[in-house]
Amino acid sequence: MASMAAPKANTLSPSPCNFQRLNSPHKISFRFPFNSESTSPRLVSIHSHNPNLDSIKMDQTVSGFGSGSETSAHSNASSSPSSAIDFLTLCHRLKSTKRKGWVNHGINGPESIADHMYRMSLMALITSDIPGVNRERCIKIAIVHDIAEAIVGDITPSDGVPKAEKCRMETEALDEMCKVLGGGMRAEEIKELWLEYENNSSLEANLVKDFDKVEMILQALEYETEHGKVLDEFFLSTAGKFQTETGKKWAAEIISRRNSRLANRSN
Repeated sequence: MASMAAPKANTLSPSPCNFQRLNSPHKISFRFPFNSESTSPRLVSIHSHNPNLDSIKMDQTVSGFGSGSETSAHSNASSSPSSAIDFLTLCHRLKSTKRKGWVNHGINGPESIADHMYRMSLMALITSDIPGVNRERCIKIAIVHDIAEAIVGDITPSDGVPKAEKCRMETEALDEMCKVLGGGMRAEEIKELWLEYENNSSLEANLVKDFDKVEMILQALEYETEHGKVLDEFFLSTAGKFQTETGKKWAAEIISRRNSRLANRSN
């Protein structure tokens, strides 16, 4: 398949996440909107069986969390079955938390955060080869890019949370998730991939940022078709913001199909 010219990495707009990590204490307490179906702040409690980790002291306990065998030391926790299952149990929240934009628009049975991330990963899997772009890395970035939402939930512009504060909350949540995992190489890889996406600091991040928008407008088109709604704001908010040729072409295809559908409806 013919390759397209590689897009340039976006280095013009600094991200509020242009730092490596927050040096937060092990025991933290903060409020944020957790459940995408509720606009009121919720608190989450994370209890790990790993004795080297302190709990996040919040009021909603992750059911069944931390039921494995004890780990021996923080340095070895990355290979512990207990740490792995603790981490995966926490990530269940990505499957159960609905994307707030769709909830706010009255979509019945909307997609979860994990649904969104999964189709983005498929996009990275099926995209054409692009010179200078590591497709496997794109898949990894897509898998982890919203992972902190397992704790903070789906924070949308309608919540009125400043970008810098949203980034602080998500970075702190990511640090806690990596502690639950037990640290080590895999945890560091997750942090690296997440920061790369947040900072839009590579060709891979540029492409996955586009996939994030493409997946959203494709889902918007599907909900318009299924529910008879008009979801203009999702198309307007992404117009002109695609960085890569792949993103632009895929978005144009979706918009073309939408325009044809709207034209047929008006006839």
